[in-house]
This record gives sequence, C-alpha cells and structure tokens, in this order.
Amino acid sequence: MPELPEVETVKNEIAPHVLKKRIKEVVLLWDGIVRQPAADEFKSRLAGRKIKDVVRRGKYLLVHLSGADVLILHLKMTGSLLLDRSEDEPPKYTRAILHLDDGTAIFFRDPRKFGRMWLVQDIDTVIGKLGPEALSKDLTEKRFADLLSRRKTPSKALLCDQECIAGIGNLYADEALFLAKIHPLRSAASLDKEETVRLHKAVREVLLAGIKNKGASIVNYYRPDGSKGTAHSEFRVARRGKQPCFVCGTPIERIVVRGRGTYFCPNCQQLT
Repeated sequence: MPELPEVETVKNEIAPHVLKKRIKEVVLLWDGIVRQPAADEFKSRLAGRKIKDVVRRGKYLLVHLSGADVLILHLKMTGSLLLDRSEDEPPKYTRAILHLDDGTAIFFRDPRKFGRMWLVQDIDTVIGKLGPEALSKDLTEKRFADLLSRRKTPSKALLCDQECIAGIGNLYADEALFLAKIHPLRSAASLDKEETVRLHKAVREVLLAGIKNKGASIVNYYRPDGSKGTAHSEFRVARRGKQPCFVCGTPIERIVVRGRGTYFCPNCQQLT
C-alpha cells in the first residue's frame, strides 16, 4: 500500500515532467475513480488547466492548477502513476489518463480500483481531518508524546491513524515499532518518556530511509518510470513472518491489530 515514502517518491519524480504543462485531455476508463465532481464535469474542468505545483499531504497528492481548482489523488492500496510519451496501449489496469500538451501521458493504474481522484477548490473537504505530517518539524518530540499520551489505542493502530499523524501506514509502522523496541499492542498512553523519544526518532528514520530507497515495491507499487523501489529490501520485520529476526534470530510473528496484519519480533518487542 503506498505510504508516505512511496507518495513522496511519486511526487518527486513526476513533478519535473508535469510542472508548467497544460492538461490537454482527460480520458476516464473507469468513471468510479472520480469521487468529485461528476465525471463529465471533472474532465471538462481539467482540460486546458496548467499544472502549477505538485505537493504531498499525508498519503495524498495535490496537483495545484491554474484557476482555483486542485486535483487531489489517493493511490490507496494498489495505485500507481506512470509516465509515458509513447503512443502504445495504456498499461493493464489503467483507470484514468491525463494527456499533457507536450505529449506526456500520466496513467493512473490501479488493479483493485481503490484509488480515487477529486477536483475541488477547498482542499479541506478532502484532507481537512489529517493530523500533523509525520516528517514535519512541527511534530516535535513533545507534540508526539502529547498525541500518544491521550490515547489508550494500541501503538500500531495509533501510528496508522491518519487523523492523529499523517503519512504512516502499515509497513512503516511495523518497522518503526521494531526499531523502537515497542510491542505493537502496547497502549500508546502506556509508553514512558524514553519510549516515546525512541519511537519519534524511529518513525523519522524509517520514513526517511523509505524515501531514500524510493519506496517499497512489495506488490503493486511502481515508480513513475515503471521501475520498482527498493525500501522493502531493508525491512526488518514487515512482511517477514516466520523468518528469523536480524537482531536475535527469533522467528518474526504476525498478528492482527485493529484489522491490520502486523509483524514484530516477540523477543525484541516484548509485551510488558
């Protein structure tokens, strides 16, 4: 599932190819990908708009356009944005295509049809409830500790709560908790000062490493040029069920926390 490092990689790699370009035409191969407005209005309002900026907020991509509109995209579980200048057939599972005035095409590929697009003037109607950015300087150790201290939610679930902290998802939450030596079922409010400091540092470390390695290509995530990220090759616990822990050799276990498959080392992350 594309999380902060994957979406940040998409933003960084797609922006140089689309900034200051105009959207010539929008082709919808599945109207359901558009959440707002209606599909026909979505296409007509986008045509002719210049792309002024591309930014990331949490797991969302925000494409600021000439005029008052902002195109918001969420890749959800299996989405990718692919760039192409050829006239070949679109990749399999393409749901939408944005044709730019220089011949570039942006393909929104999404095998499971979970991805969504919005065209809005007020971005808060879509992302207004997001919490602070996981990598923001505003998310200090103190603010991070304050967010955790008020919640009895399992630490794993809280890290994945986008209204609490924006950008962290399943994979990187597992990695951060392992690095901080915290069991995923530990109540967030039960963590002491030393543990919250470790977890704050671990969150930043795993997310920055994920960005450096261009995201994790475990199943469906691809970079805009069609290549894969390599962040998953450095995962210590995520998706490594029954394999030995790199630190102590204990088999990695998998449990379900609030509906999410969760990986951890029962020795390094003891439930105390």
